[in-house]
Amino acid sequence: MAIVDALLGEIEHEAENTRRLLEVVPADKLGWQPHEKSMTLGRLAGHIAEAPGWVRGMAHRDELDFDSPEMAAFAPYAAADKEDLLATFERQIEVCRQTLTGLSDEAMMGTWTARRGEKVLMQMPRLMAIKGMVLNHTIHHRGQLTVYLRLLDVPLPPIYGPTADAEGF
Repeated sequence: MAIVDALLGEIEHEAENTRRLLEVVPADKLGWQPHEKSMTLGRLAGHIAEAPGWVRGMAHRDELDFDSPEMAAFAPYAAADKEDLLATFERQIEVCRQTLTGLSDEAMMGTWTARRGEKVLMQMPRLMAIKGMVLNHTIHHRGQLTVYLRLLDVPLPPIYGPTADAEGF
């Protein structure tokens, strides 16, 4: 099996878990935040929705410079409404699928670098960068989102197993 095929399988599995969670985000609470230093619910959910699309830049470039003009122009996505949130997630998952499909093992094991100007922040095989900066990053923020939702008394769907709100899946 090609590396990318295994990665796509993992992405699809996690996309279903993420989709279930984004579907219960309350549209009338997108501006809510649990603390002044925390993201709003709409920004956190939007961050999760936009993350799969980051694969495009990671797959076809060998580095990302956070000090570049491109990154200076980057505008973080915050969900304006629930329909837009879910549509954004579906678009970004499709971008991810299309970008990765057919990439060779050699490309997946090629070196990818994140930097801030001359300072190298990380350098690792592209596969590890995608798993860390897209998959693991999404899972981390998904965990934050479950806390936000619990604080808002939103029943949580099952992700890796039953929750106190959902017996099974």
